[in-house]
Amino acid sequence: MSESQTKQSQKPDTGVQVGLIGHGIQLSRTPAMHMQAGRALGLEYRYDLIDPDRMDGTPPLAALLDRAEASGFAGLNITYPFKKAVMQHLDQLSDAAQKVGAVNTVVFRDGKRFGHNTDFWGFAEAMRQGLPGVDLDCVLLLGAGGAGGAVAHALKDLGVQDLLIHDLSPDAAATLADQTGGHVAADPGQAAGKARGIVNATPMGMQKLPGTAIPTQFITTDHWVADIVYFPMQTQLLQDAGAKGCRTMNGALMALYQAVRAFSLFTGQTPDETVMRAAFDSFDKETT
Repeated sequence: MSESQTKQSQKPDTGVQVGLIGHGIQLSRTPAMHMQAGRALGLEYRYDLIDPDRMDGTPPLAALLDRAEASGFAGLNITYPFKKAVMQHLDQLSDAAQKVGAVNTVVFRDGKRFGHNTDFWGFAEAMRQGLPGVDLDCVLLLGAGGAGGAVAHALKDLGVQDLLIHDLSPDAAATLADQTGGHVAADPGQAAGKARGIVNATPMGMQKLPGTAIPTQFITTDHWVADIVYFPMQTQLLQDAGAKGCRTMNGALMALYQAVRAFSLFTGQTPDETVMRAAFDSFDKETT
């Protein structure tokens, strides 16, 4: 082999293809964050939206995973409603994914599928940056689904002493409470009266699902309130809480930091957070 051929064979492949599997994902800001971060690192980065409801025959999750892996994808982000279902199709789970019991990031490597949960770290980092110093003695968590599980474990890791969990499914709330050492909150109003903070980890408040997961009459000026929803940025819950003088945090930082961690898992490189945040914020500029 000639010297030029040797150099050519050692040239790194800068092409990266990933995607997001989920329902109702057309307004996701994740592709822009990833592609801008990839471009800043000199990567030919492609991020596809894969919504089975928009595909012929509505292919099952297993077929979508097989197709992506066979096509050379580096990995996939996973969102509603597949964060738990995807686990049965993977070879190995990270500690965070095992702890949470849900996967939002799949990495294809060496013929195996590795499941991770970047929501866990993403929410914890969002709290550290967005609501530093808040009272973590008692927190009411609304929602015990895939995202709720990640948030619950993150809250406990952050130091929450008494975690109260409310969900429309009492069984789901009980299961998550057992896993985290929390308690089921059958009556969210009563739980809010005890809690210092309230976190919404349900889809309530999204543009397609307006409203709140708890009557905001139970929110007082003594509460801090966080919402994982970011479309819209200011959900009804946050608007009402802000009007009462509460410290609030929307879902932007969680979306950013889970994407930062996923990008690193896909590429092995550290993205520029400011580039990703600028891509995220650009959506607001386009709509103003």
